[in-house]
Amino acid sequence: MIGTPASILKATFTFPRELQDAIARAEMNGHSISVVAIDGVALATIEVGDTIKPDAEKSIAALKNANMETWLITGDNQSSADEISKLVGISADHVIAQASPEDKVLLIKKLHKDGKKVLMLGDGINDAAALVESDLSMAMGTGTDTAISSADITLLRPTLFAALDAINLSKRTLRTIKGNLLWAFAYNVVGIPIAALGFLDPMYAGAAMAGSSLFVVLNSLRIKVRQTR
Repeated sequence: MIGTPASILKATFTFPRELQDAIARAEMNGHSISVVAIDGVALATIEVGDTIKPDAEKSIAALKNANMETWLITGDNQSSADEISKLVGISADHVIAQASPEDKVLLIKKLHKDGKKVLMLGDGINDAAALVESDLSMAMGTGTDTAISSADITLLRPTLFAALDAINLSKRTLRTIKGNLLWAFAYNVVGIPIAALGFLDPMYAGAAMAGSSLFVVLNSLRIKVRQTR
């Protein structure tokens, strides 16, 4: 049996002092730890330390500069969650540790009640329900298949900046769509009455239509140009 120290402690009768000391040291270092037990006896521990991505702190700062509120909700222990939040710049009151999948969904529902839109970024099986519940969800391309299939967007680059890039790309795309619609509406409002009254030669009307289509295409291609810079 492999589980958290709390679950193993409830299920076993023998829990050596050495293992308790190892658990305490791991939690002090901000690491997650699992306990291996066989036949009701805890025999060993597995200590796992999270490696923070090099751009994590800058990514969180960029999200904050974009007026986004950042939260860390994780199944890791409190010490590990606190250590990570300090390293990346997430405030302590926005950290929830030892969270179950249900806890993550409840947080999103609470934020919804507060009138907020929620973007969820996750990569694990336990994130799937929260990814579905959020307004917009993103999964890391290196995450589990369950998380990827539950998310609206899959980030192919293993960096948190990819999430910010996806948001900015979405905003640019929406602005471009609105611009194209506005241009098409104005073109038809002006062009159709003139053509109907016979003031526009068919040759010039055809040229104007081709020019309008060319404008829409070139305006849309600006998204790709900006993205590759």
